[in-house]
Amino acid sequence: MKSPRDTNILRPCALPGPTTHSPGIQTAQEMARQCNRCGLCQTDCDFLKNFGLPADIAEKYYTAPATSCTIAFSCSLCGLCKAICPLGLDPARMFLDMRRDSFNNGNGNFLRHKRVLNYERKGTSKRYTWQTLKNDCTTIFFPGCALPGTRPQKTLQLYSYLQSHDPDMGLVLDCCSRPSHDLGRQPCFEAAFSNLNTTLIRKGIQKVIVACPSCYEVFSQYGKGLEITTIYEYMVRQGFAVKGCLHGEVTVHDPCVIREKSDLHDAVRTLIRAHGLTICEMTHAKEKTLCCGEGGAVASIDKNLSRQWGRRRKRESMGRPILTYCAGCAAELNKSSPTYHLIDLLFEPEKTINGKVRVSRAPITYLNRLCLKKTLQRQR
Repeated sequence: MKSPRDTNILRPCALPGPTTHSPGIQTAQEMARQCNRCGLCQTDCDFLKNFGLPADIAEKYYTAPATSCTIAFSCSLCGLCKAICPLGLDPARMFLDMRRDSFNNGNGNFLRHKRVLNYERKGTSKRYTWQTLKNDCTTIFFPGCALPGTRPQKTLQLYSYLQSHDPDMGLVLDCCSRPSHDLGRQPCFEAAFSNLNTTLIRKGIQKVIVACPSCYEVFSQYGKGLEITTIYEYMVRQGFAVKGCLHGEVTVHDPCVIREKSDLHDAVRTLIRAHGLTICEMTHAKEKTLCCGEGGAVASIDKNLSRQWGRRRKRESMGRPILTYCAGCAAELNKSSPTYHLIDLLFEPEKTINGKVRVSRAPITYLNRLCLKKTLQRQR
C-alpha cells in the first residue's frame, strides 16, 4: 500500500486546534471577526466562488483545520481580493499562512509540487548560478530564472544596455526562491534568500535591478540593505532607443504580484507607447489586474481552476495582442491568447507585433541557462 506521501493528491492536514498560535489560526480568527461577508471579493474570483467567502473558510479552518487546510493550495495568492475589499482585508495572506501551517506541521510536501520545487532547486544550485561582479560594482542586474531560459540572448542584450550606462554593472544568475515562499515553506525560503541577500551585501552591492516582477516583490519585501528597481523603470529614466515605429492596438497584462506598484505600470506603458502602439486597457488592469493562472502553483493542484484566469484574459483582450512584463505570465497566457513579453517588443518590435518572435520552452530553457552562464564566464 502506498503511503500518503506517494499519492498524487493533497492530504488533509493534522493541524493543532484553534487554541494554538499558528499563523493560519490567528489570521483565520481575525478574518472571521472582521469580514462583513459583503461578497465583493467573490465577484471576480473563481476560487472564492468555488470554496466560499473568506470568513466562512476562516471559521471552518480554526474550528476544523484537518478538513479545510488543503483549500489554501487552490488560491493563486494574487491579492485581487484585497484590492477589491472595502475594508482592506487580505484573504490571500490568510491562505498563505494556512500553507505555512501545513508545512510546519509536516504536511506541506505534496507530490504535485515536485516539479516547481525542482525548478527552484536547479535555480539555486551551483550548476545554474553565476555572479559577474567587478571590483567597483555596487549595482547588479538580476534577471531571475525564466528570462535567461526563455530569452538568453535578450538577457545579454539587456545587460549590455545596462553596462552602456554603468560600465561597472554586475550580473547575478540566481533564483529568489519564490516557489518555496508561495508554497508556505517559509523556513526554506528564508534560508535560501537570506544567503543570497547576505552574499550581495558582503560583496558591496547596494542596488538591484530586476526584470521579473516576482523577484521585485521578494526583494522589496525581504531584501535588507538593498535598493530595488525594475529594468523598465530604469529604461524610462535613462532612455531607450526604440527600433521602429509600429501601428495597431494592444492591451497590457500587469502581473498580480506588483498590482500596487503604479510607477512600474506607468513605465511599462511609456515604453509600449513609444513604439507608436495604442493601449486599450482591459477591464482588470493595474491594481485590479487578474492572475495569469500561474500564481500560487495552483496548476499543480487544479489545472481547470488555474486555466480559468487565462480564459477571462482572452475575453477581456477582445482579440488584441497582450503585452506583459513577466516571462511566466507570457507563457501561461499564451496558452489561450497571443501574449508577448515587453522585452520581445523592445528588441524585436516587428516580429513581436506580427507574432513571429521565437521563445524557448522547457527543457531547452535549462540548456539556455547553462549556455548563458558559460558565455558570461568567457566574458570575465
